[in-house]
Parts: sequence; structure tokens; C-alpha cells
Amino acid sequence: MSPAKLPWAGLLALFTAAFTAVMTELLPAGLLPQLGRALDVPEGTAGFLVTAYAVASFLAAIPMTALLRGLPRRQVLVAVLLGFALLNAVTAVSSSYALTFAARVGAGVMGGILWAMLVGYAARMVPAERRGRAIAIVSAGITVALCAGIPAGAQLAAAVGWRAAFGALSAVAVILVGWVLWKVPPFPGEPAARRVPLRRVAVIPGVRIVLSVTVLVLLGHQAMYTYLALFAEHAGFGRAGTVLLVFGVATVAGIWVVGAVIDRRPRATLLAVLAVVAGAMLALGLYAGSAGVLLGAVVLWGAAFGGAPTLLQTALIAASGPDNADVATSMQTTVYNAGIAAGSLTGGLVLEGAGAGALPWAALPAAAVALAVVAVARRHAFPPAGTRAARTRASTAAAPVRALRTTDGTAARR
Repeated sequence: MSPAKLPWAGLLALFTAAFTAVMTELLPAGLLPQLGRALDVPEGTAGFLVTAYAVASFLAAIPMTALLRGLPRRQVLVAVLLGFALLNAVTAVSSSYALTFAARVGAGVMGGILWAMLVGYAARMVPAERRGRAIAIVSAGITVALCAGIPAGAQLAAAVGWRAAFGALSAVAVILVGWVLWKVPPFPGEPAARRVPLRRVAVIPGVRIVLSVTVLVLLGHQAMYTYLALFAEHAGFGRAGTVLLVFGVATVAGIWVVGAVIDRRPRATLLAVLAVVAGAMLALGLYAGSAGVLLGAVVLWGAAFGGAPTLLQTALIAASGPDNADVATSMQTTVYNAGIAAGSLTGGLVLEGAGAGALPWAALPAAAVALAVVAVARRHAFPPAGTRAARTRASTAAAPVRALRTTDGTAARR
């Protein structure tokens, strides 16, 4: 199947769903003064609206995915989008902090369900040999929202008010429902007789290794990225905003590059990405006092990290099989958020204890260990392209995964 024959309209609908979810989650972070005044609470209390979404998404991903596995996939996707539309509309009109907080919790639950199913949905829409490209297209919605959507939303809120910004998000979700019904194909839910229990998905060869690498990558990244502006100031680079902008633009480029090569050499690309991240941390630790080295390392780090989530998601789908993708990606959503939390905490402790200059040295070990794990995990999690292991995994992923009953009553995977 050539790139021109990818189901672009359907994949772009999923791209827009990812964009909408990120906007819903993070737009309040830039509007805390306005939200605090409108809801009559301090800015710190208004900040809990962001926390509420994140915690609800973290807690809901696995149990809600397990609960909804048997339902038709497009119906679940449409219900989630309608949930975003309703809850963003409630946020737009609410003058009560309690009601707004409840709406944010509900939106977080919707987000947990959406992130658990988007990647698996994209994987099922294309042949196995185009799976990585499809996932890259959908995942780009996250980066576009971070780099362009959030700043644009903040500008819209400044111009016409924060309520109008949330109203616009609600309208986008409603329009997206029609787009999904028009262009995204329906897929059935998992019949109970074929449903692999969550614990069995977790022990499929390769799944736990990919999840472990995901935690390591996010821990190292977030330990540095959370405090990048402070690190830039410590290094003597006075334009911290420029560093963040450079990083954001580089991530977009990284997604594009990885999307072009991921289906041909996924293992080699992931190894290169992790090596670049580790090298960038080393350069920042040794030579950040040079503005050229600082910006160059940030560009390389941003480009490499931009493609890392897509590579890890693709590896997880290949290891688990598309029929188990929703469950596997719900686990990845949970460990992804755990990695973000652990990385931010680690970076904060290092910042308080040793100062900003030590941050790259806190991030480097996690990146190096992730690189080492991928290097040795050649059999199940990250097999080289063209090897027997890769072909076996691809054929297994393309076939239905059935939960059978063995003689001792336990579930077995075929």
C-alpha cells in the first residue's frame, strides 16, 4: 500500500481528536488568572483544574478501557467526543468552581479512554506495513496542539474571553463527531469469548519491556524538560522562551522524519533516537555554557524526542497485536503519565539539591538505560526489521488473538 492510499481523511479525524484532547487538558494552564477571577478562587486553586484532568485520565485509562472493550469502537469514540463537547460547554458557562472541577474530572476520564484507543484504532485502519506511518500521523495531533494550538487558544482567550475558547473546543468536538461517522471505519468490540484478560496482555512477550522503556524515556525527558527554562537561564542564555520554541519546532520535524522511516527500520530508528537523546544530555551537561551547543543540543533532543512516542507506540502494538491494542495502550497511557510525574519529581529534587546545572546528569542515566534495554531486547520487544522474529511478530499481530481455556482453567493466547 503506497502512502497515497493511506486513509488520510480518517487518520486526520483521529489526529484532530488527539489535538482536541490536548487542548482540553492544557488550555486552562495558560488561563489561570482569568479562571481564578471568574470562579472566585486563588490562581493556585484554579491550577487544580489542570491537576484534576490529569489525575482522572491517569486513573481511568485501564479500568475504563477494560469496561468498554466489548463495545463497538466507533461508538465509543463518538461517545468520548460528545463527552468532550458537553464537558467543555459546561466549563464555558460555569461560574461555580465545584461544577467546573467536576467537568474537568469528567473530561479527564474521556481523555483516558481516548488515549487508550486512538493508537490502536489507527493501527487497525491500515495494513501492518503502514502501521507506523498511521500512528505518526495521529500522534502529530499532540505536537501540533502543544506547539501551535495552546498558544493560539491563549490568544483567542485574550481576544474574546476564556469562555469563548472553551466554547470553540466544544464546537470542534461536535463537528468532529460528524467527521468520524463519515470517514472513520467502524470496528467491532471484543467478544467476551475472545477477550484476553488484562493480566494476560501484560505478560505477552515484549509488552512489559516496551512499557519499561516508555517509563525510562519519559522519566529522563521530563526531569530535564520541566525545568528547561531554568536550565537555560543557569547556562547564561537569557532568552528561555526561544529555547522552548526551538524545542517545540524540532519535535514537529522529528515526527515527520520518524514517520517517513518507521515502517522500514523501526528498531534502528529507535536506537538512533535514544542515542541522540543521550548524546544531547551529555552535551548539555558538559558544554551548555556555549549558546551554540545549547541550542544545537536542544534541537537534536527535540527532534529525537518528537519521534520517540510514535516508535514506542508502534512497538507496543506490534508486540501485543492490534486486537489487544486498546488494553496495551491503556497501560502505556498509565505508565506514560507515571514517567512524567516521576521525571518532574526527580528533576525538582535535583534542582533543589544540586542546582540546574545537574539536571542533564539526572536525565542521562534514564536515557542510557533505555538505549541499553532496546539494544538487547531483540527477540520480542524490538526485533530487527526483516528477521524471523519481526516477521513472526507481524504475522501474529495481523492475526486474531483469542483467549482460549486450557485444561487448568487459565487463559492462553493463540
